[in-house]
Amino acid sequence: MPLLFKKILIATDGSECNRAAINEAIRIAKDLGSVLVAVYVVDLGVLNSAALGEGEDFVFCSLKAEAAKALKQLKEMVDGIEVETHLLQGKPAAAITDFAAKNGIDLIVVGARGKSSMEELLLGSVADRVIRTASCPVLVVKS
Repeated sequence: MPLLFKKILIATDGSECNRAAINEAIRIAKDLGSVLVAVYVVDLGVLNSAALGEGEDFVFCSLKAEAAKALKQLKEMVDGIEVETHLLQGKPAAAITDFAAKNGIDLIVVGARGKSSMEELLLGSVADRVIRTASCPVLVVKS
């Protein structure tokens, strides 16, 4: 029988709300023998809208360091399966779905809520946008 999901993408933002989605993605990948592909998206729009001037480099470096820490922690949670980690830049939903389409992802796992609940209220959630635009199945996990 062919493997149902060869590559499973887990999108993380490093938040505690995202922990349930990470655990579920790991469980599915272990059960199926899939490769787990972890991505963290640094939203450069935050920098552009903040008009930080000279502080922009510092903020960008801080965001990259936060992303690297979140991806490292996720990788340390995994045992017994192959894990890839990727730091992406751009709008989270678009970066996730574009990466998935270009890299043969068979399933995307996202948390229902992330770091910014205010942004979700104003703009709609990242999970909702991923569901609407992904070219593969999406599993949304409540925290």
